[in-house]
Amino acid sequence: MIVGIPKEIQERERRVAATPLSVKKLQNKLKTEVLIESTAGLGAFYRDDQYEAVGASIAADSAEIFAKADIIAKVQPPTAEEIQKLREGSILVSTLQPHADRSRLEALAERKITAFSLEWVPRITRAQSMDILSSQANLAGYKAVMMAAENYPRLFPMLMTAAGTVRAAKVLVLGAGVAGLQAIATAKRLGAIVSAFDVRAAVKEQVQSLGADFVELDIGLEDAETQAGYARALTEDEQKRQVEALAEVIKGVDIVITTAAIPGKPAPKLILAEAVRGMGPGSVIVDLAAETGGNCELTQPGETVVENNVTILGPLNIPSLVSAEASNLFSLNVFNFLANLAGKEGDFAINLEDDIIKGSLITHDGAIVHEQFKVSGGQK
Repeated sequence: MIVGIPKEIQERERRVAATPLSVKKLQNKLKTEVLIESTAGLGAFYRDDQYEAVGASIAADSAEIFAKADIIAKVQPPTAEEIQKLREGSILVSTLQPHADRSRLEALAERKITAFSLEWVPRITRAQSMDILSSQANLAGYKAVMMAAENYPRLFPMLMTAAGTVRAAKVLVLGAGVAGLQAIATAKRLGAIVSAFDVRAAVKEQVQSLGADFVELDIGLEDAETQAGYARALTEDEQKRQVEALAEVIKGVDIVITTAAIPGKPAPKLILAEAVRGMGPGSVIVDLAAETGGNCELTQPGETVVENNVTILGPLNIPSLVSAEASNLFSLNVFNFLANLAGKEGDFAINLEDDIIKGSLITHDGAIVHEQFKVSGGQK
């Protein structure tokens, strides 16, 4: 079997789906050959000669990759042009964003591609090593705090100096999933006073275990967690009460890191313009939900805006900003996924009785096979 790694072509994407470390694992443990497009790893600081040193072959362009590979591994979903280059009957392991673009799924099915969406790997214990959402969100949470610190005109830790005392920054993290928890831990390490809010009551202990205060809002909302562990969408009335209560909390902090997301839906608006205007001069908001519309009403995706002396960052594809480590973790997720797909026999058979395969398989044998997407409009 040949595993092909094309160069990512989407704007702002610096990651690569295989590193020299994962190439060694693919060859030694799965007995596959690895073919990687020339310069595919440069955005993540891996040179062609580093791949060649561990036994990978270098392809001159993506056309050679798509023509020869039995399995294609990518970070971003394939473009329409890339889908047409895929060899009929080949396997694609990638993010697919299946809820966002049905035409992509239909095109993959038409090409008879066996396509797996890595975002849809079920969150079960056996699949933790394949969970790209967690591995990349972890890095995003860390980087968000670094971006906040860079844009904050004061310091995070309290300092006692001969000239006087520098007070510690007050940081509020909205959303205590993987990214939020990492943001909490990072801000604490930098010496900030940290608090966090989440609509899921179950995360309170996790927040407190990291040394942060859990903000409890008196809005008549006991819990808002789905069976899958995600935050559910609030009703219009619940959302209104939440936003009003959060505005009062936000007035007393210097930095807000927002991470709230609902799979397959626009990001919930947690910070309205009026709340931003209530923050002190020099305050910073880093909106990790910018790609799906933002948690802050004033967020401009991909831009940094200043409103009433408050800096609002709407970064896109944050894991790509730490591309070396993000690629390392992503590529190991891919390797672990392929190891499971290969099975004990190493034949890469599609075992539909395997929960991991069944949960992430989107197209197969010329059809859209995932239960959520057999009909238009399916959501996770």
